[in-house]
Amino acid sequence: MVTETYSVGILGATGIVGQRLVRRLQHHPWFRLEGLAASERSAGKSYGEAVTWTLGGEPPSYAAGMEVRRCAPDSLAGCDLVFSSLDAAVARDVEAAFSLAGVHVISNSSAYRMDPAVPLVIPEINRSHLGLLEKAGAGTGKGHIVTNPNCSVIGLAMALAPLHQAFGVQAAVVTTLQALSGAGLSGPTRGEMEDNVLPHIKGEEEKIQQELPKIFGRLDPAGVIEPARIRVAAHCNRIGTVDGHLETVSVLLDRPVAPEQAVQVFRRFRGEIDGLDLPSAPAIPIKVMDQPDRPQPRLDRDTGDGMTVVVGRVRECPVTTLRFCLLSHNTERGAAGAALLNGELMAACGLLGRTGS
Repeated sequence: MVTETYSVGILGATGIVGQRLVRRLQHHPWFRLEGLAASERSAGKSYGEAVTWTLGGEPPSYAAGMEVRRCAPDSLAGCDLVFSSLDAAVARDVEAAFSLAGVHVISNSSAYRMDPAVPLVIPEINRSHLGLLEKAGAGTGKGHIVTNPNCSVIGLAMALAPLHQAFGVQAAVVTTLQALSGAGLSGPTRGEMEDNVLPHIKGEEEKIQQELPKIFGRLDPAGVIEPARIRVAAHCNRIGTVDGHLETVSVLLDRPVAPEQAVQVFRRFRGEIDGLDLPSAPAIPIKVMDQPDRPQPRLDRDTGDGMTVVVGRVRECPVTTLRFCLLSHNTERGAAGAALLNGELMAACGLLGRTGS
């Protein structure tokens, strides 16, 4: 049971994910927002002045008057933990600087995801990978960094985890229909995407294919993750949905499995954080829908406060073993909520608190 309150900051606080973190932290029982940081053009302004708020209404009053600071350790002095939603181009140096200063970083950036010294964590699946933090060498700038997977990978991994645990996953083919919010504030607009689909998202297919084996990998006693031998083929598309990534999946299992068996393991799955009572954890990690036309982004993305992965159309596959579709909220389960859940897991495991440089 966590009884301590931790001071936290947000790097990239004015972006889409940063805004959702601000909203989620407003009444958080374990984390107290102490600092907001963003680009130089926003630094020195109040958050209410700097942010183009996209979530409806106005920014929460508790944050609107806070001064936006630079993305540097001295600007967020006193924070035990920072949540980073910085672009990968700047995240590597900034996140390393915070880590070297003894501040824990939970990153939504891709900069360190595939670094062998940095854990890539979905709490329900691979909480043991936090053991990498103890193995990272002093002075490397990596010993306090934990990363979230790519937003499409999180939904896919959550759906494959119970199947892999029960039946063994050999390979998966996934087609993603990814929402506009996944491209950030500088991405295409709804008007630009009307009557159109973009059949390419730079780097997304590679991220899915590389990150999934690491997540399902085994952390050996030497502190090395041995990737799982799962083959993944991904096809990534941008569509005009505002939020919520829909994915269609065909999966090859170690043995024949009836759809009804798969549905049972989906519904029983609670993951490795069952019983920890983490504030952002959904009561039901995976919800299976029986309707033939569900899940749908507009109707189902907010299930479990946006933290539940919704699965539907579970059926036999004539080429692999099973096929199904899944929906995950890309900026909640896939980003802001995922970061908070990782922070809560670290708190529950006694891993937070400043350690000094």
